[in-house]
Amino acid sequence: MSEPSVEPSEFASLAEAATEVGLDPATVPPVRRHSVDVPGSQQLSLLAWGTGEPELVLLHGGGQNAHTWDLVLLLLGRPAVAIDLPGHGHSSWRPDRDYGPVRNAGAVAAVIEQRAPRADAVIGMSLGGLTTIHLAATRPDLVRRAVLVDVTPGSRDAAAAMSAQQRGAVQLTRGPRAFASREEMIDAAVSASPRRPASAVRRGVIHNSHQLPDGTWAWRYDQLDPDLPFPTAELWDDLARLSMPTLLVTGGDSVFVSTADRAELARRAPAVRVETVDGAGHAVQSDQPAALAALIAQFVPPRGSR
Repeated sequence: MSEPSVEPSEFASLAEAATEVGLDPATVPPVRRHSVDVPGSQQLSLLAWGTGEPELVLLHGGGQNAHTWDLVLLLLGRPAVAIDLPGHGHSSWRPDRDYGPVRNAGAVAAVIEQRAPRADAVIGMSLGGLTTIHLAATRPDLVRRAVLVDVTPGSRDAAAAMSAQQRGAVQLTRGPRAFASREEMIDAAVSASPRRPASAVRRGVIHNSHQLPDGTWAWRYDQLDPDLPFPTAELWDDLARLSMPTLLVTGGDSVFVSTADRAELARRAPAVRVETVDGAGHAVQSDQPAALAALIAQFVPPRGSR
């Protein structure tokens, strides 16, 4: 059995991340972790960025956590709340393993009510984007603008038909759960993330892994019960009901938003603005953070600029 690892401070790497995107490390805002009780005797963890009233709420994808937004939030420099979805990061796991967008939206709504009730936009990537769709349809009072990153209701079916190479880092969620070392996890993630600096991938794995009592390492997320029905039709209906300004950002190298889904989106929700970021795969926030930050800043202007 190996010796337990000594974990670095959670926010120690933000200075390195700032340098990576061309920012002065001295400009890194205060970031604090909080826990919020939500219905069902669960707790959701979040990262509160900055000191002002949150302007943005950010929801990560499946198998990720709130730190996936670090680069984008450093570039935006705005007060925000980045939430660990149920079963991910430091949030509690559900006994029924239901981490679908409908159940997620109820938990996220409770957090927004308490921590960011006047936020100007909810930004969701992949599973977080599907959660945003249902949240926006059922609680429009909490979603004044919506940004969806590389996801439409048919993306789950599209992913099922992809090759491992097309899935990219998403493929890691289908791989081993336990590793002999964290370095082994980092090597696997670097191999699956060719568009990102290895330093950024390493930071992500450190935030998304933990050591087990037997000395092995595992991902810091639970897995969705594969037998649970997925609400694809319901999410398309939700998307058609959205009344707030909505932006879909796709990765130019990603196939998670299929041609058929683009046509269905145009038919059901023609007002949704669609932008594509060249050089990005599914995780646009990691592959091209500056381009995504620029689109968000244009679509959701900072409060001081209005």
